Amino acid sequence: MSVFIRPGRHRVAVLVRHGLLPFELGIAHRLFGRAVSAAGEPLYEVVTCALVPGEVRTDSDVTMNVAHGPEALAEADTVLVPAANEPDAPQTEGKLDAPLTDAFARIRPGARIASICTGAFVLAAAGLLDGRRATTHWQEAGRFRELFPAVALDPDVLYADEGEVLTSAGDAAGIDLVLHIIRRDHGAAVAGEVARASVVAPHRDGGQAQFIRRPVPERRGGSTGAARAWALTRLDRPLTLRELAERESMSVRTFSRRFRDEVGMTPVQWLTQRRLERARQLLEESDLPVDRIAADAGFGTAASLRQHLHTALGVSPSAYRATFRGSAAHPRGGSDGS
Repeated sequence: MSVFIRPGRHRVAVLVRHGLLPFELGIAHRLFGRAVSAAGEPLYEVVTCALVPGEVRTDSDVTMNVAHGPEALAEADTVLVPAANEPDAPQTEGKLDAPLTDAFARIRPGARIASICTGAFVLAAAGLLDGRRATTHWQEAGRFRELFPAVALDPDVLYADEGEVLTSAGDAAGIDLVLHIIRRDHGAAVAGEVARASVVAPHRDGGQAQFIRRPVPERRGGSTGAARAWALTRLDRPLTLRELAERESMSVRTFSRRFRDEVGMTPVQWLTQRRLERARQLLEESDLPVDRIAADAGFGTAASLRQHLHTALGVSPSAYRATFRGSAAHPRGGSDGS
């Protein structure tokens, strides 16, 4: 998965349909619209388009007048497809109707395509999710599986990133997806500023479980949150499962099971992600040498950090730093071995 995008302002086209949820359209304009460079220049240009220009019905008592038609998709670097609460061919038959087929034919090769909520039905109907991991709103998981058996659906996550195709769960998970895209394109510092300006959490894991009501009674003291908070202040230290479990007075086995239920990944996977976030932040915001960053983030050595960063993003620490801080930013001493 590359972290690089085309130079210049990135154009996002939001393709809306009748039954649009205004909240999801607002996510795209508000978050992408607040992403700016260090010089204060907008990093994205967001355009709303419809299958036919003009009035688009929403799921509320208002309508929206959309000036652009599907021709806007041809100029997009990223196409975002929100949900629609009026049933259409992707959601009832698992296929694109003629207007959607024409619209998707206009998307240029190499463009990134993402969906919010049941917008994933459109991507699946277009064949973009076959053989790929994807998600949608958990309430629609059964119907999605029936219509698209070739898709590796994971309804227990907030978003799924398959490189140039991304999907997210119900409404608010669209916030997590857009912040993830901004973070991928421009780094944690830019995404963090967007989140702060919008007064939302800067990061919820894509692997974090959707908030689904399950028929299992809550057990008093069963949360693993205290252990996670404790671990976040000690990322530079070696941390064992036993230490984490002891913070919650649980056995390792019980702690691991409950952690997975609550977070959607294993404790080791979660720790690795948090350490990668810490390393990325230091690479973006400091001139510390890479071996020092590796130690502060809990990877121990620059070689270990290089391996984990390459696995996650396909780049070395020095390449990541150059991308998000410019070629003039060089670490003071140390090497990442790249």
